[in-house]
Amino acid sequence: MAYIPLDESIPGIRSLLAYFPAIEPAMKGLMQTMMRQDRGLNKGERELIAAWVSHHNHCTACENIHGAVASHLLGWDEADYARMIKEKAGASPRLEALLALARQVTCNGKKVTPEQIAKAKALGCTDQEIHDTILIASMFCMFNRYIDGLGLTSRDTPESLKTRAQHLAEYGYGT
Repeated sequence: MAYIPLDESIPGIRSLLAYFPAIEPAMKGLMQTMMRQDRGLNKGERELIAAWVSHHNHCTACENIHGAVASHLLGWDEADYARMIKEKAGASPRLEALLALARQVTCNGKKVTPEQIAKAKALGCTDQEIHDTILIASMFCMFNRYIDGLGLTSRDTPESLKTRAQHLAEYGYGT
């Protein structure tokens, strides 16, 4: 149960946006802009970075939904996703380099080093992919802390999670 009164019929961060509607256009706009394009990173990779960061920030609600969206977009089952999160199994060297950058951001943005950036570029990462990875990781650090700091927990069942993930994968964050 959240630390402030929220409409419990509204899932996830959307209940916080309903609590403070003035921030909703900016937050949804940022999510839609960063998560719903296939420029450099594809949508599945963007969602995977969000889930990866949320996993390392111990934000279960965000990890669950973004992991489910990533899995839907990437054609993975639960076991594929679990292997990726635990071992980076199935990740290309390029994606591993991007996840390493995202992981550093969860600790402290200043921990990202010129050597890591050079390694990512040597593995084929573009400047745009590096930029977007760092921004998505930064966004999810904020979102994770916003959700966890206000005690928001997920009421999703496996079925509702699957349904919400499919909706987000198909329609994005503006709806």
